[in-house]
Amino acid sequence: MVIRKLSRLTYAFPAMLVALLPSPAFADDVLSAGDTAWMLTATALVLLMTIPGLALFYAGMVRAKNVLSVMMQCFAITALVTVLWTVIGYSLAFTDGGGMNDYLGGMSKLFLAGVTGDALSGTIPETVFMTFQMTFAIITPALIVGAFAERMKFSAMLWFMGLWLVLVYGPVAHWVWGGGWLADKGVLDFAGGTVVHINAGIAGFVAALSSASRLTPPTSSLVLPRRAPTLSFELPRPEAPASRSLPPEAVARWERRQSEWRAGQAARLERQERDAARAAERAAHRARRPGEERP
Repeated sequence: MVIRKLSRLTYAFPAMLVALLPSPAFADDVLSAGDTAWMLTATALVLLMTIPGLALFYAGMVRAKNVLSVMMQCFAITALVTVLWTVIGYSLAFTDGGGMNDYLGGMSKLFLAGVTGDALSGTIPETVFMTFQMTFAIITPALIVGAFAERMKFSAMLWFMGLWLVLVYGPVAHWVWGGGWLADKGVLDFAGGTVVHINAGIAGFVAALSSASRLTPPTSSLVLPRRAPTLSFELPRPEAPASRSLPPEAVARWERRQSEWRAGQAARLERQERDAARAAERAAHRARRPGEERP
C-alpha cells in the first residue's frame, strides 16, 4: 500500500514541478536567438538536399556520359534561382498584392527593398526567413530535372526553370505561405507537400510529355560492347520508332557508329585468324619428329 502511494507521488512530481515554474511570455516580433539558430541550421540542411544531395541522386540514375550534365543542371539551377529569388521571387511570394493578393504578391520588395538587418519576420530576421524560403525555391525546380533527364538542352532548361519559377512557383507559394486564397481556406503546408512536391510533380509530368524523345534509338539491344564475345558483325540497321522519326543527324551518327563497330569486328576477326594460323604452325612444329625434314 505504501509503495503504491509512493509510486503515485513519483508520477505526480513532474507535473507539480511544471506547475510551479513561471509560464513563458510570448511576444510578437521579438528576436529569438534560439529560433534564429535553428532556422539557420534548417536553411543549411535544405540547401544540402539540393547540392550535393539531389545532384548526386539524379546523377546516379542516368547513363555514365550524362552524370556531369545532370549535376551541372542542379548547380546551375541553384545559381539561377538565387538571383531570381532575390530580384523578384521573394516579392511575388511574400508581399501584399493589394486587390490581387488572393493570387499574387506585390512588387514592394523587388531586389529585397526594405529587407534590412533590423527587419523581423516573427521571431527571426527577415533575411534568414528570405534565405530559408529561397532554399525551397531552389530545390523545387531541381526536382523537376529528373523528369526530363537527357532530353533537354542546357540552355532550354535554364529558360524553362527561370520562367517556371516566376510564373508558377512564386504565385503558388503566395497562395499557401503568403496569405493567398488557399491560406484563407485553411490550407496548411508545413513540409512543402503542396508548394514543393505537388507543384514539382505536375511540372515534371508536363515537361516530360512536352520534351522530345532521347536521340538513342529504342533498339538498344543492338548496341554491343567493343569487346563483344561474338564475331558476327552483320548487324541489322536500327529502325526508327514508329511513332516518331529520328532526326537525320541522329541517324547519321548511329550509322557511323555501326560502321566503326563493323570495321573493328572485321579487324578483330582477321587478327584472330592470323593468331590461330600461327598457333597451328607452332603446334605442328612441336609435333614434328626430330629426324623429319622441315618443309
